[in-house]
Amino acid sequence: MTSTLTVGAAAAETGWSARMLRYLERTGLVVPMRTATGYRTYRLADLNRLRALRALRDRFGVELTELAFAARLRREPDLRAAVEGWLAAGEDAASWIEWEQRKHERLLAA
Repeated sequence: MTSTLTVGAAAAETGWSARMLRYLERTGLVVPMRTATGYRTYRLADLNRLRALRALRDRFGVELTELAFAARLRREPDLRAAVEGWLAAGEDAASWIEWEQRKHERLLAA
């Protein structure tokens, strides 16, 4: 195996399809390097991450969309705060009404 692989070779090596590798890149789950001409190149660390991702899915039954959303929560503090607020508000009816009221106030202010 060479030090880097093309998307097709990485797909063959890891069992993911080339199309799925492109999806994983778009969602930020596994982002390969790019050559000067724009071709994706997968290093050993990328291949290991792809294998670990498959093991994570198999072990916990997690969907890729769920992992992509979890990654967004880590990258976007505003989204994380909004989701945490929504989850907390669902714990009792009074909090839910307050959460909805704040949402409407933000919409009206926009």
